[in-house]
Amino acid sequence: INTQTMAKMKDGVMIVNCARGGIINEQDLCAALQSGKVAAAAFDVFEQEPVDPKHPLLSLDNFTCTPHIGASTEEAQENVAIGIAEQFVDYFKRGIARGAVNVPSVAPEMLPQLQPYLLLAERMGRFQAQLLDGGLKSVTVEYVGEVSQLGLAPITVSVLKGLLSPILEDVINFVNAPIVAKERGIEVKEVKSSDAGDFTSLIRIKVEAGQKTHTLAGTLFNRQEPRIVEINQFQVEVVSEGQMILIDNVDRPGVIGMVGQILGQHDVNIARMQCSRVERGESALLIIGLDCPLSPSVLDLLKKEKDILSVRMVNLG
Repeated sequence: INTQTMAKMKDGVMIVNCARGGIINEQDLCAALQSGKVAAAAFDVFEQEPVDPKHPLLSLDNFTCTPHIGASTEEAQENVAIGIAEQFVDYFKRGIARGAVNVPSVAPEMLPQLQPYLLLAERMGRFQAQLLDGGLKSVTVEYVGEVSQLGLAPITVSVLKGLLSPILEDVINFVNAPIVAKERGIEVKEVKSSDAGDFTSLIRIKVEAGQKTHTLAGTLFNRQEPRIVEINQFQVEVVSEGQMILIDNVDRPGVIGMVGQILGQHDVNIARMQCSRVERGESALLIIGLDCPLSPSVLDLLKKEKDILSVRMVNLG
């Protein structure tokens, strides 16, 4: 606001600035107050602070100024200190970022219901990231069933955090995950649907990377336990924790035995195992949970077998 803008105002206008110093040209305002164009003005912020005691505005009878100290009484300072301490406790003990302006916030009463989905979403993202070839182009997160009625922004951020963390050297967190995705040109979409089929709730992630589209779906068993139930075209039931290898293979007798023999010969213990196929005799997926990461040499042995199409190591910590 300066001489030109004040000239467009009605004579006798009153101006109040309790926002930021510099919004109003103080020299122009002083002249307008002296001429009567502006009847009166009140500030609690100035271009230069602390304000110079010789500032010309301070000598005018039709100008009022007060300190910009809405929270500077003893009572207010105590309440602010208590509020800040409570926010730290909420964040470090329960993961709630109350009042945050750069991360989706979760109401305390919603956190128990939302927390398992946050864990599921991040693990799904980490899982998916380790199966991709080529740069990420787009991410679509589909929420189906009961979960679609929740506040979805924190869950989507959890997916992005999980997806980007294994790929990038930078530390990815709930604050910067959406920013990093945007900077890298990754399109992010949310889709809702009420029908979850056989599940009460389902989260499905569709990722375009390189020249392929990859799909991963997960749910909660007993409303608490994260499970991956779909990997591309395969229906599965994967406990989303620890180390595992995913083997794409030809659906043929002897493949599971061959894999087990190679692992056994190298003292690799199998914690859990399952297989899935779409049609008999076509491709199949073998998922093996391990107690420790597989060495590169054993991975190479598996990859060299004639009925093995691909081998991926997934680490969910």
